[in-house]
Amino acid sequence: MNLHRQFRAPLQARRRAVVKTACYRLVMVLVSITVAYLVVGDVSDALSIGLLTNVVKTLTYYGYERLWDRIAWGL
Repeated sequence: MNLHRQFRAPLQARRRAVVKTACYRLVMVLVSITVAYLVVGDVSDALSIGLLTNVVKTLTYYGYERLWDRIAWGL
């Protein structure tokens, strides 16, 4: 099986993917900080937890989206 046939050109521009990712992550940062605050009860700790985990998640999400944008399976 030729693996090159499974991949196709991206449907969205890289810039769109970056903006989409940034907007989604902003919402998720707020959710993470809120949940962390409810668990630990300290604003400083909640900010640290929420921001650090979301930096990692943002990079992971962007790579995951770009990978799936190149796979033609299921389309």
